[in-house]
Amino acid sequence: RAGGMVLAIRAALVDALPMFRYHPDPIATGSVIESPVTCRACQRARGYIYNGPVYSNEALHASLCPWCVADGTAHERFRVEFTDADGIGGGLWPVAPEAVIDEVAHRTPGFDGWQQERWAVCCNDAAAFIGVAGQEEIVTRFPDAIADLRRESEELDGDWESWFASLDAAGSPTAYLFRCLHCGRHTGYSDCD
Repeated sequence: RAGGMVLAIRAALVDALPMFRYHPDPIATGSVIESPVTCRACQRARGYIYNGPVYSNEALHASLCPWCVADGTAHERFRVEFTDADGIGGGLWPVAPEAVIDEVAHRTPGFDGWQQERWAVCCNDAAAFIGVAGQEEIVTRFPDAIADLRRESEELDGDWESWFASLDAAGSPTAYLFRCLHCGRHTGYSDCD
């Protein structure tokens, strides 16, 4: 009886979803979903599948498990990126160190955006993607991100007040929010279809 419990605990530990430093809740963001699909990298059906962008020469959408994303197996086997390396840092944010770019691009679930996704950098590290937001969520939960969103809008010669009022977590335009792993500050960018 005790042996069976130990085996059950080991099985639960083995199949616990991997932790992603730069995307701490990929289920909440929709980048990882429950699925019976067999992973093309490890040939296992583990109950979850990565559902975000895959930049590859092969059609691999919704066919790689989070474990193969996390340990680099998917990248090594198929030469995939989950976030375009050129979109990590730069622009609003400082350039990220190469090791950070490698981890975000090759071993971190990406997220779907309206256009080409970008990844925030703060304190010489990538920030954690926390999800999409509209004006209401930004004002109530992430007001410290407003300055960066406004600066981005002004760089694009946009009408900040109208743009900010139109941000919608479930529609377009949408804000993509991040939290710095070091100083805790929120930042982000916005985009539309």
